[in-house]
Amino acid sequence: MPLGMRYQVPAAVLGNTFAELRRCGRGRRECQVLWTSPWDRLDVLDQVIHPDHHARGDGFELDGDWLNAFWQELTNTSRGIRVQIHTHPSAAFHSHTDDAWPIIHTPGFLSLVIPRFANGPIGFAEAYLAEMREDGSWREVPVEEHLELV
Repeated sequence: MPLGMRYQVPAAVLGNTFAELRRCGRGRRECQVLWTSPWDRLDVLDQVIHPDHHARGDGFELDGDWLNAFWQELTNTSRGIRVQIHTHPSAAFHSHTDDAWPIIHTPGFLSLVIPRFANGPIGFAEAYLAEMREDGSWREVPVEEHLELV
């Protein structure tokens, strides 16, 4: 993923994202979804994936068997993960755990954190977006520069 990439997020994708985060987290646990797109159209995020994971109030852990099968599915369908999205119980920020355990370790990869277990208004208000730098560190970036709601 190129650094500074700008993605189009269809309103339906954002709505499905919040619905899944709310359903899974039930206002008590963190949850994660992934946004994917085809390799021949990187900029259009058209799929919401809800990984199998074990959720807690302060984190989650992906199921290793699910992840292995998902990598194969991505290869077979010529798709890639562009953004990881997860919730936090209160304010959105990128924690040390978020920094250390991204699903993708590629410069330009985006990590979006939604506050209050996604129980606020659907949208990017109060969300935190981080982008992986060339050296593997993360920096906060403006949502509107990287994610365009369409």
